[in-house]
Amino acid sequence: MSKIQRLRLPESDPTFGSNKVFDLFKYSPAVTAGGLTFIAGQVGIRADGTVPDSAEEQIRLAFIRMGAILKHQGLRFEDLVELVSYHVRIDEQLTLFREIKDQFITTDFPTWTILGVASLARPNLLIEIKAVAAAK
Repeated sequence: MSKIQRLRLPESDPTFGSNKVFDLFKYSPAVTAGGLTFIAGQVGIRADGTVPDSAEEQIRLAFIRMGAILKHQGLRFEDLVELVSYHVRIDEQLTLFREIKDQFITTDFPTWTILGVASLARPNLLIEIKAVAAAK
């Protein structure tokens, strides 16, 4: 049986601000089990909880949040084995998403599933990304 480890972010984490949302909705930002790290969906939200209007900033922030979780786990974007992206306006965002994704994931590409959705957890959110990484 493998050991399960749940990530608890430092309360002073500059990317997330606190664990408030994780505590409120009772979930972990990442869980490692069986040699894999499962990263909860990341949205384009600032540490203060505000959501930018632009898709570009939301996409960039979601990848920054993903990178922060990877770093806390001792991992990098190159360790990703699966990426799933959810897009409220896929026809308007996909090219921009690919351009920003390519700035973060530059080698050792993971699998990638792209989904168009009607909405996300907040009405002004435009994208969400979740991932699985190979744990070290």
